[in-house]
Amino acid sequence: MKRLNTNKLKQLLPFILLLVAIVCCNLAIADVGNNNRYNSGGGEGLGGDFDIGVLIGWLINLFIQSPVLGLIAVVIIIIAYRIMKKKSKDTSYINKNVNQQAESDVTMDLSPMVAGQIRAIDPDFSSDKFIGFAREVFMKIQQAWTTKDWKPIRPFESETLFNQHKQQLDEFIRLGKTNVVEKIGIKHCSLHSFSQDGDKEVLTVWINAVMRDYVIDDATKKVLESDPNRDWYMKYELVFNRKAGVKTNPGKKGNTITNCPNCGAPTEITSSGQCVYCGSVITNGEHDWVLTDIHSRP
Repeated sequence: MKRLNTNKLKQLLPFILLLVAIVCCNLAIADVGNNNRYNSGGGEGLGGDFDIGVLIGWLINLFIQSPVLGLIAVVIIIIAYRIMKKKSKDTSYINKNVNQQAESDVTMDLSPMVAGQIRAIDPDFSSDKFIGFAREVFMKIQQAWTTKDWKPIRPFESETLFNQHKQQLDEFIRLGKTNVVEKIGIKHCSLHSFSQDGDKEVLTVWINAVMRDYVIDDATKKVLESDPNRDWYMKYELVFNRKAGVKTNPGKKGNTITNCPNCGAPTEITSSGQCVYCGSVITNGEHDWVLTDIHSRP
């Protein structure tokens, strides 16, 4: 039996490590997750952080000590990569893992504590009603994004946020694309924090949800990005503001704006957030909570 030529293996070491680096890079980006375009956040993949430099350093040391073991390690890594690559295309496997992650993810519910802070200055505040309102706003955002009609969201967003989202959506319309967000399942929704900042009050809500998220071409209906059969697990923070001193109206059902607080007319709001009947700006937090930001969180 021929002895393994260790000198030859050492000569091949740079090429072998280059191959490993390429494999590891592909492995690291094989499942980067989606990117909901109404914010700057991204989706959560199946894997965690992957330090390629540490792996390559370990392999170099292993090759120096034992070229045979180093070669075996490279073979194992390549086999593992092929297995993971195959699984990364199996949506049933991915969806099972995503939903298991969503179900087992423990998010601390701070609603009772936060609601207590608000009721100290606003006795009629209801955490249940506000959480229901936040869920409604979140769902309306997804629906409006898919239908590419941001008008239904106008009563719930500040002018700055509305214009930002509308510009992003107009770009999709210009490109002839649609970002479809569907099959949404909210797994967790709770109040997270409350603070007073000068003349405004700030209330944040945490939402965890599983959804389908992909991009299609409007003309051909061809899928351009992501996979319509794949689930994504996403975590969001919604930030609501209102003017300091504003109190909850106990006779109002939830926080949904149905009438102008100034003239009482049915809600019809212009792109600038004004009531079409009296001209009052009613989406600036002067009368009730308004969404000022939505972004993904770790």
